Parts: sequence; C-alpha cells; structure tokens
Amino acid sequence: MGENRNGPADDRLSGTGPLAGGRAITKLPAGDLERARAFYEDKLGLVPVEERGGGLRYLCAAGEFHLFLSAGAPSGEFTQIGFEVEDIGAAVAELRGRGVAFEEVDLPGFEVEDAIARVEGNYPSKGSGERGAWFRDSEGNLLGLAQPV
Repeated sequence: MGENRNGPADDRLSGTGPLAGGRAITKLPAGDLERARAFYEDKLGLVPVEERGGGLRYLCAAGEFHLFLSAGAPSGEFTQIGFEVEDIGAAVAELRGRGVAFEEVDLPGFEVEDAIARVEGNYPSKGSGERGAWFRDSEGNLLGLAQPV
C-alpha cells in the first residue's frame, strides 16, 4: 500500500476490513424503470449492459451503478451518484444539448458560473479543488458531475 498521502489513491485501500477489498456500487431507485431507462439513454447516452426483472445495470469506465424498481421516493436533497469527468464544461454543454436541465446552485462559499460551481478544498490527492454541476434524473435522483482542478 502506498505511503504518499498526496499521491494517487488507486494503490491503497481504505482499511483491512471485509469491505475494503470489495467494489462499491451505487444503486438508485426508480419509480418507473422504463421512464428511467429512456432518460439514461436519451439524455445521458448510457445503455444498460444487463437487465433483470426490476433492475438495470450500467457500466462506466471506472465503476457501475444500478437502477432498481422501487415504491420508495428518493429524497433528491443530496448527490446520490457522481460522475468524474475530464472536461466539465464540455460535459455540461453536451448534456444540455440532450435536454438535461442543471440545478441552480446558490450556496455560501461557492463561486458559480453557468451552473458550474467552483469548490475549494478538494481531497489533496485529487487537486486543490473541483468544479461541480448537478441535475436530476427522471426519477428525482440528484446526480453530480465533478472535475478535479
């Protein structure tokens, strides 16, 4: 395991417990799975790699998430899944072109321009801060985009 606390985090695990060697997978509730599938495909350009009754599985370059049929409603009050991108401005522009509406961010200490917030004090191994933008999926889940700077 790496000793450099400011270097890439990829070479070390968060402890030795039974979960440290596992993969963390995000699961998002969907009241209407077909509506959610259409949003993720039409708006985000993502298609499921696997499906089962009541669930869809998506893979990204470095992670995966699942949508599952649920009678429960997401709170939508916090980021439920985040996508780290190389160029947040380009990602926001492309998603807007696909019809995604970004949330207006008005929080103390955030410098916001064109729905992209500058957040100081990122994790040191990732940079000095990050730029972030948030939007909701068809089910009310709050999704975030982030670009370390």
